Amino acid sequence: MSYVVQQAVQARLVASAPRMETVPTTLRYDREDPFAVSVDFPPQATLEGVEVSWAFARELLAAGVSAPAGAGDVRIRPYGYDRTVLEFHAREGVAMVHMHTSELRIFLERTEALVPSGDEQSFLDVDGGVAELLRDTC
Repeated sequence: MSYVVQQAVQARLVASAPRMETVPTTLRYDREDPFAVSVDFPPQATLEGVEVSWAFARELLAAGVSAPAGAGDVRIRPYGYDRTVLEFHAREGVAMVHMHTSELRIFLERTEALVPSGDEQSFLDVDGGVAELLRDTC
């Protein structure tokens, strides 16, 4: 059984120009980090020309497809009938992307099948994490 959910989606980059560029993007969820999801952007979607990954709370994504959510580096909100806007705030500026809400909901359903909301703590390897921290400090 796989413990990782990956889903390819199309993201539309919102820019100051009237045209929005569509880029292939990957949503990822790993049972070993049960509270987080990530969005991976390919090099052609970034200013630096390197792949960029943003990780944030799965709970934030679940809330943001229905109502505005987030107050920090990642903010998510519905946009119209079938889109969701993800905003990524960094020192360099703000990146905004539109994704189909239905694709985000499918992804969230797949993560729920792997780790139900509220059960995340039972999938954490606390002993392994403490052992790794102690190994790094010795």
